[in-house]
Amino acid sequence: MSRIRWIRRIIVLFAAAASVASAQTPTLPLSLEEATRRALERNTTLAVERENVEQAGFAVVGARGAYDVVWDADLGWHRHTDPVNSAFSGAPAGGLAPEIESVSATTSFSQLLPTGGTVALFGGADRSTTDNVFTILSPAYSTDVGVSVRQPLLRNLAIDPAREAIRVAAADRSASEARLTRVVSDTIRQVDAAYWSLVAARRDVASIESAVALAEKQLSETKSRVEAGTLGETEVAQPTAERERRKGDLALTRQRVAEAENTLKLLVLGDPRDPSWSAEIVPADDPAATASRPDIGKALETAFARRPEIAEAKARWARFEAQVDARRSDLKPRLDLVGAYERRGLAGRRSPDAEAFAGQPIVVPPALEGTWGRSYGTIADNEFPNASVGVSFSFPIGNRTARANLAVAKSALSQATLAVSGEEQQVQAEVRNAVFALESARQRIEAARAARVAAETQLYAEQERFAVGISTNFLVLTRQNDLTNARVTETSALTDYRKAATELARATGVLLEERGISTAGR
Repeated sequence: MSRIRWIRRIIVLFAAAASVASAQTPTLPLSLEEATRRALERNTTLAVERENVEQAGFAVVGARGAYDVVWDADLGWHRHTDPVNSAFSGAPAGGLAPEIESVSATTSFSQLLPTGGTVALFGGADRSTTDNVFTILSPAYSTDVGVSVRQPLLRNLAIDPAREAIRVAAADRSASEARLTRVVSDTIRQVDAAYWSLVAARRDVASIESAVALAEKQLSETKSRVEAGTLGETEVAQPTAERERRKGDLALTRQRVAEAENTLKLLVLGDPRDPSWSAEIVPADDPAATASRPDIGKALETAFARRPEIAEAKARWARFEAQVDARRSDLKPRLDLVGAYERRGLAGRRSPDAEAFAGQPIVVPPALEGTWGRSYGTIADNEFPNASVGVSFSFPIGNRTARANLAVAKSALSQATLAVSGEEQQVQAEVRNAVFALESARQRIEAARAARVAAETQLYAEQERFAVGISTNFLVLTRQNDLTNARVTETSALTDYRKAATELARATGVLLEERGISTAGR
């Protein structure tokens, strides 16, 4: 086995030489976790989706603002003289009509109820003076306080515009969160693919550098035998040609490394002027992993519950469902129960302009003598109550607008239902493909590892035979090529397995959970 140990030493020496040659180029050691973190921080599409999620959250808050209490208040002064065509106008002597002056204030607090109704608390106060001879109190202090309620019984009972807006906003927020999760998952998948492609390309460079070293050694041994006269001079041509061919392969593989580096840099470097563009990325993670057999049934079950594409489609479906419910409510007649209860107050002083009527003296009841305090006192005493209850009915004959709107909403909901089904079918296909790809990669790892061990053994045996003169350059070089191909194949199987594992995690919707990444917050 001394030859195998010698071959491995050659690989180590070439790797060391390569590291010395690249000492002049700055290096950027990079783990997969760090690469993912950088990509997520610098991805502009992710930044846009985060803003969309935040906007959708604000939209939900805004929609719920429909239940905020509304305070209304009015304050005003009014003076007027109304022309009255009557002998009982109340105009003072020598006047055409009585003059009235008032200062009034009203206020109310109203709120939309979760049942679609409204409730309002209201109150008001008014001070008025007049020279009307028939008016007993001047100044007069009028007050009132009360509550009113309107509750839909048909239209707007199960859902109203406010509840529709909340459901639509919540669905839009869920869709935005799902889109953000999808973009994060896709970004992680892209980073993984670029990272492991770079790992594979760098390992292939090492394998081909080893192949070049083996060709150099074979050429050197051949020249020694030519000089010793045991081989003809033409035997030098074959190892020479093979060495040059491998050098060409090495140049192409190094080009692949550069391209793989640039692909990864495009994902993890946000600034085109970043000095790291000139650095050599040195992957820190090894592609070796513990291969496992996925359960396709569990994978599908998880995917249907966790995939953001399905969640987004269902969120759109929920949006259209809310619109269908609202349009169906619009088909119903408007039948509202309305009620109110109010207490009014009155107080004042005897008007100096008041005149006796039909010989009866003007007498102000003691309960009304006073100003604001007495007026509110009459409210407390419930001297002037006012209660009402009733129903309000409205219905457009034909109701064509509501019917047409419902038909449009139902059509959109049907489309959303088909979209959910389509996403589920797409997800099922992706999960099945990912499971098969992972299992295929696992089997390829086992086969490639066995093939590489066998190729090392065959090369050792062929070199031993060449040493004793019972083999040829062609056979030795062929065994070297077989070993190089086996190493490249093993590297490809290992990195493909890592890519396939990432794809399965993405396909089942658990990629972010596996990486410990959360889309919550900024």
